[in-house]
Amino acid sequence: MTPDTKQHDIQSTSPSPAPSAARLEYEKRLHQHEAQAARLQQQHLWLGNTRISVFIAIAVLCWKAAGSLVLFGLLLAAILIFIGLVVVHRRVVRMMNQAKRAITVYQRGLARIADTWPGSGETGEEFKDPLHLYAEDLDILGDGSLFQLLCTARTRMGKQRLAHWLLHAAAPQEIQERQQAIAELKQKLDLREDLAVLGESERIEAHPESLARWAQERSGLKNGSWWALFLAALRVAALVYGLKVMWTPFILLLLINGGILARFRHRLDKIFAGLSETHKDLDSLAEVLHRFEKEKFTSARLQQLQAQLVQQGAQPSVCIAQLDTLSDLDDSRHNWFVRVLDIPLLYSLQLAFALERWRQKFGSGVEVWLNVVGEIEALNSLATYAYEHTEDPFPEFIPDTAGPYFDGEGLGHPLLPAEKCVRNDAKLGGEKLGKEKTSGEKNGGKNQVLLVSGSNMSGKSTLLRVVGVNTILAMMGAPVRAARLRLSCVAVAASMRVSDSLRQGVSHFYAEIKRIRQVVDLSSRTPSLFLLDEVLQGTNSHDRRMGAEGVLRSLIHNGAIGLVTTHDLALTSLEEVFPDRIHNVHFQETFQGDQLSFDYRLRPGVVTTSNGLALMKAIGLDVP
Repeated sequence: MTPDTKQHDIQSTSPSPAPSAARLEYEKRLHQHEAQAARLQQQHLWLGNTRISVFIAIAVLCWKAAGSLVLFGLLLAAILIFIGLVVVHRRVVRMMNQAKRAITVYQRGLARIADTWPGSGETGEEFKDPLHLYAEDLDILGDGSLFQLLCTARTRMGKQRLAHWLLHAAAPQEIQERQQAIAELKQKLDLREDLAVLGESERIEAHPESLARWAQERSGLKNGSWWALFLAALRVAALVYGLKVMWTPFILLLLINGGILARFRHRLDKIFAGLSETHKDLDSLAEVLHRFEKEKFTSARLQQLQAQLVQQGAQPSVCIAQLDTLSDLDDSRHNWFVRVLDIPLLYSLQLAFALERWRQKFGSGVEVWLNVVGEIEALNSLATYAYEHTEDPFPEFIPDTAGPYFDGEGLGHPLLPAEKCVRNDAKLGGEKLGKEKTSGEKNGGKNQVLLVSGSNMSGKSTLLRVVGVNTILAMMGAPVRAARLRLSCVAVAASMRVSDSLRQGVSHFYAEIKRIRQVVDLSSRTPSLFLLDEVLQGTNSHDRRMGAEGVLRSLIHNGAIGLVTTHDLALTSLEEVFPDRIHNVHFQETFQGDQLSFDYRLRPGVVTTSNGLALMKAIGLDVP
């Protein structure tokens, strides 16, 4: 059977396509927010100057108002005006900052549409795992990665969830639910904009693990707020008594309060420990939650997420806002004025009682709320990608009763600019063989392996990444860069960028065979799609030929499907060893004078040209 190798080439010489609906909408909203930001900037400057003028007027009236009821009335009016200006000014600054964040959001969106996004946005470097079976090989994380293209999350939990989805395949039911949620969020541009700009800060730096752990802890501090308030009130009375009669009661109560704080010191430290670090940007988190709470959804997954936000009749956004207020009060404990009043009023103790009450009432729900926010942001990132790339369809999943299956038409790489992307078809597995299987053999169907030959820079490695990245997108529930993609659920494993390690004493070849062993082991446990680039290139031609045959025999026996690239044409004879299972395909180049060119089109059969010597001559090496 000859594999299907039709080509879909996007020619750079074709006329520029009409602007997409997403680009037009982004440009319209960008201009609106730029105009709004400019208008609010003017109001900001005017209010700032007016506040300075009113403050000067207050200072003058304070100096002149003594003995004059008229001037005293003007002083009170000026103070009220100043307070009003402060409130209005804060609102204007908040709206201006949100408008500026919206400008950034749409500028980044336009950059993604125009394929000029690399180098900006979150990279996901913190989620890298050097032992992962495809992350490094397929540019999943890091600068210019798939994560950087997709991520619009503001919270740590959103970034964590998106990275987890990229690194771990979902179950079929979960994929279907995500696709439905993404399709619904895709149309809710106002909601996606609000989730991107609401709050006081661009990033929400609350630490999900630390915050959830703090919420579950118990200090053992029992609620004694009533007697703490009583002692504080008694202390104020003693102060008044001391000013008029004697200071003995005041000093006595001061010693009592100091003793109480000393007794509770360890419990207070346990409650306040790390509070300022773990509870960052809770006001913004509360606004994001509130916006999601009030939205109406039809997809099952989004409705389930909303249902998880129910906690003892209170909205999580309100609960988080309360915690934010308490966290602000904790920050004020470090103010010198509050420090002076801490012992007389038992300020720290009363705040600790309030925090402990909050934990007892709402602490059990915090981890769930944070997980919901993380999933919302991950879905929102994929919905944004779907909106910006409307030509990218959702893949169709089929049962793997006939073994692993992959059938893609017009496959492209989402990290390549559209005008440079040459698309190809690839089909693997899915057709049962007529002969009986050997003992223990899993049926991977016909055409389990495409053996890709070709010269340097012809597109072999890119083809592997195209198939791998689109499979990753499909298995996380996202749209794919293809005209059409049908596949079964598979685990992806790759050996493409293995490297030696001087510190660990591991050669390149040893690192490669260790990775290949991991690929084979994975295929024995679950339906798999493997990607082997320049297989066994670290050894001689004879060992490479025999080793490749053994590796592919194991993978075929396990029912896996995949692609293998090679420069060594001796490996192309494996098609004869595994008829129907392995098919040769190739890329080739053309010479026009001394100029080397590639069309990056996948063709059936074995490559008949090479360019190694030509490339060496081109850079000045003296070769025959």
